[in-house]
Amino acid sequence: MTKRTPMMEQYTQLKTQVPNAFLFFRLGDFYEMFFDDAVVAARELDITLTGRDAGSQGRIPMCGVPYHAAEGYITKLIQRGYHVAICEQTNTPEEAKGLVQRAIVRIVTPGTHFSSDAQTASTARLLVALCGDASSFGLAALDVTTGELWAMTCSSVERLGDELYALAAAEIVCNEATRQILTSFTWLTARNICITTRADVHVAKERVCHVFPQVDPSLLHEKETYDAVMAVLYYVYDTQKKGMEHIRLVERADIAQQVEIDASTRHNLELIESVRQHGRHGSLLGVLDATVTAMGGRRLRRWVDKPLTHLPLLLRRHDAVDVMYQQPLERAMLIEQLKAGYDIQRLIGRIATQTAAPRDFVMLARTLVTVPAIKQLLDTPKFLASRIVASFVHDVDPCVDVYERCVQALHADLWMNLRSDMVIQTGYDAKLDALRQVTQEGKQWIATLEQEEREATGIRSLKVGYTKVFGYYIEVTHTHNHAIPQDRYECKQTLSGAQRYVTAALKEKEARILEATEQLESVEQALFHTFSNTFAPDIVRLQALADALATLDALQSLATVATTQRYVRPHMHDGYDVQIKEGRHPVIETMCTTDEFVANDTTLSADGTRMLLITGPNMAGKSTYMRQVALLHLMAQMGSFVPARKAILPIVDKVFTRIGASDDLVGGQSTFMVEMRDIQQMITRATSRSLVIIDELGRGTASNEGQAIAQAVMEHIHHTIRCKTLISTHYRELAHVVHTLPHMDNATMAVHEQEGRVLFLKKLVAGIAESSYGIYCAERAGLPSALITRAYTLLQGEVAHERAYAQKEAVSTPPPSYEQLYLQTQANTSSQQWIVQEFLHQLQQWDVLRMTPLAALQHLHDLKQRLQERSLDASSVTSFPTEVH
Repeated sequence: MTKRTPMMEQYTQLKTQVPNAFLFFRLGDFYEMFFDDAVVAARELDITLTGRDAGSQGRIPMCGVPYHAAEGYITKLIQRGYHVAICEQTNTPEEAKGLVQRAIVRIVTPGTHFSSDAQTASTARLLVALCGDASSFGLAALDVTTGELWAMTCSSVERLGDELYALAAAEIVCNEATRQILTSFTWLTARNICITTRADVHVAKERVCHVFPQVDPSLLHEKETYDAVMAVLYYVYDTQKKGMEHIRLVERADIAQQVEIDASTRHNLELIESVRQHGRHGSLLGVLDATVTAMGGRRLRRWVDKPLTHLPLLLRRHDAVDVMYQQPLERAMLIEQLKAGYDIQRLIGRIATQTAAPRDFVMLARTLVTVPAIKQLLDTPKFLASRIVASFVHDVDPCVDVYERCVQALHADLWMNLRSDMVIQTGYDAKLDALRQVTQEGKQWIATLEQEEREATGIRSLKVGYTKVFGYYIEVTHTHNHAIPQDRYECKQTLSGAQRYVTAALKEKEARILEATEQLESVEQALFHTFSNTFAPDIVRLQALADALATLDALQSLATVATTQRYVRPHMHDGYDVQIKEGRHPVIETMCTTDEFVANDTTLSADGTRMLLITGPNMAGKSTYMRQVALLHLMAQMGSFVPARKAILPIVDKVFTRIGASDDLVGGQSTFMVEMRDIQQMITRATSRSLVIIDELGRGTASNEGQAIAQAVMEHIHHTIRCKTLISTHYRELAHVVHTLPHMDNATMAVHEQEGRVLFLKKLVAGIAESSYGIYCAERAGLPSALITRAYTLLQGEVAHERAYAQKEAVSTPPPSYEQLYLQTQANTSSQQWIVQEFLHQLQQWDVLRMTPLAALQHLHDLKQRLQERSLDASSVTSFPTEVH
């Protein structure tokens, strides 16, 4: 058996407690890592890998980082998905009888990391816990930096995916069964989201309730949601080794009061980040975010993520934005006051977890001092017309006593310089003042000693200095050694060009100064710790104030953007009809550098046009127009004004979009399969109050099949769902569908042709597109002229062939309607039961997602052979039932 040194035995025992985390083992001024931890950490952190003697085991791998700079290294490991366990010394070498005691005091994970990175200040760092099964999930999302805890229930796997995509959690905690369900969300890997599997998510509920008494989970009626809250709290307690007084249940999120937006729609509409740049620039949030505080930025992002369906609350937001919009001068003054403050939501988090530095309290006080001025600014009849602003003026506690406590306790130097070593104010504690007096007198004595010794020895270059290693000394160059008073000076250190000495008086004074300095640091640290603890009863009201300031910042941001971008207040109602006059795309119009953005109208009504079939060429603006209609609805329902001359908008409960071509190769799905999956989600989940946007419906397969699918989808939406719908297509042949769908109209993007040149007017007009102008777009893209000429030649031949065929096969009867096809299918069903059964039997044996094209053809050939053997004319089979059980 290998015998290790006592220290390595201690390390090994502690490491067994955290097998899946790096163990930062405190040794003096360093955190050390050993064995495999050292090898991996040296590679990930780009630090030197060394070795250490571990007894009879010989030298083992070792690396380390300075404890005062550990935060940067921990952040780097967390960003790469690792966990880090912090092991500290729990007593001093003087107190220890032998080996210094050590214990793991905290485990840092992606979801529990108190990051101070300014780049992520406006983004919530969420820890999510999941409980439940495939039919219902409880979800709890906690931002440990602010203490905000949200809980909700998701009734399906699809809705769970939508919520997780919107939350963009840093870490998800769940059991193994739920982890298997999460594998269907391939974007989790792409977003580098850490998934932590725990088998004990349901345990220790009594301990959790004791440690977090401020959280009342009895408010949660669904078992899954209750379990999720317990799980997230237990995980925090288990990793942080303590309770956190700032954690509070903000709300039990009512999903029914939020617009349902699936992951595909969020991606297509670029609500939070742009598809191309993967950042805020080019996204809706990037346009609307004119916040001046980090907590205001986080609040605005949540509003963009969670538009409302609750009309009264929505109107209150519009009222607040409106009063700020109408008062530009006062709004500018409000912005200046908000700029003077800090992110006190996260400051409160550090105070509650006892990790706050002295400067955090100064920043808290500097923020509190702005509150009375903000209240006075908003205390006017015009601002008080808004219920949200009036609530801030009349109901929010400015916490003046907290500000005064900070002023009384914190040293004036700290207010001037946040890095000052002076923490506690003079006059706050008599013992502290006495120790400061001793150290100041001692340092003054040292300062006068230099002049006295110069006069006594006649050495003008003599100087008095100090180092941490040697303490105070008198330094004399070698050229003046003859003038040294040998009876008083004692040699301390020899340098290349000088000699350092001490005297009995200097040693005595040094001892007194160092003793007083050590006591001073100890007393000041204890006083600061006591001062920090006095804030525990103030956490709740400070959080309420921080919430109110974050809301004000988000509201002024919306008002500021509305002013600069010429937005108008939408008229919201609970009906169906949409009327938008001169609507504009909020993102694209901000990026127009030369041409002015072309505005378009939109009118949809329950009794009139509910659906628009939009044809037109590439690059003419179809996708832009459809996106802008969806974005205007979402902007209005998050509380924003909208880019239009006039907007009358209904409350929509769900928004679905299918825009662009994409595949899911990891999930084994082609572009067309992804499109069909998105369409399936739309028609399954949409209601009559929803808004559906489909771009280039049915383009991912053969043209005849694509047109058939497109028409069937349109008929289903028109007859069954009856929701507001915009569909674009290059299949001009589908224009005839409007003759059988009374609530659907044709529209196209206007094009002007002159002398062989094409101008896309980007204006929506009634009618059908004459061409898709695909070859013209290819020419503009720079394809060779010979290729373009050949394409036009082939196109002319194809057009002539189609016209000849059409004249020969033309019929006067219109295509069958949706109802006629359905009745025909029902009539044929009874006489075709046996072929249906044969088809179903074969279909159940096929794994179509893993089948190669050749294998699929072979299966179809075999089926055809069996049908021919029975002398059945397969062409007589019109259709199969639409549901397969």
